[in-house]
Amino acid sequence: MTDFLEEKKQEIEARLAELRPLVEEYERLEAASRALNGLDGAQAAPSSSRRRRSGGGGSGRRGRPKGSGTRGTQALDLVKANPGIAIPELAEKMGIKQNYLYRVLPGLEQDGLVEKRDRGWYAKEAA
Repeated sequence: MTDFLEEKKQEIEARLAELRPLVEEYERLEAASRALNGLDGAQAAPSSSRRRRSGGGGSGRRGRPKGSGTRGTQALDLVKANPGIAIPELAEKMGIKQNYLYRVLPGLEQDGLVEKRDRGWYAKEAA
C-alpha cells in the first residue's frame, strides 16, 4: 500500500513540475494583455485575486509600525544605557545586521523616544 501511495505522490509531483512553466506563462500573458488593454483606453477589470485593498491608515505601509516590536524595545533600552551609541555598535550588541536598525531607530525617533545627534543616538527625556 505504501508503494502505491509513494508512486502516486511522485506522479503528482512530476505533473506539477510539468505544468508549472505553463501556469507562469499564462500569468505573464494575462498581465501583458491587461497592460495592452490599458493602453487602448479600455480598462480591463482587475482579477479579484490581484486587487489591492486600501489600508485604513492610508500610509501605504503594510505590517506593524516601525520600532513597535521587541527589537525596538531592545534598541531603546541599549540607547538609554549607552547615550551616543552608533548603529554599528548597537547592531553588534544586539547581534543583528545594521540595516535593520536603520529602519527601527527612525521609527523610535518619530515616536519621540530617541533623537539622533551627529552619528549617535540618544534617549529623549520623558516629559
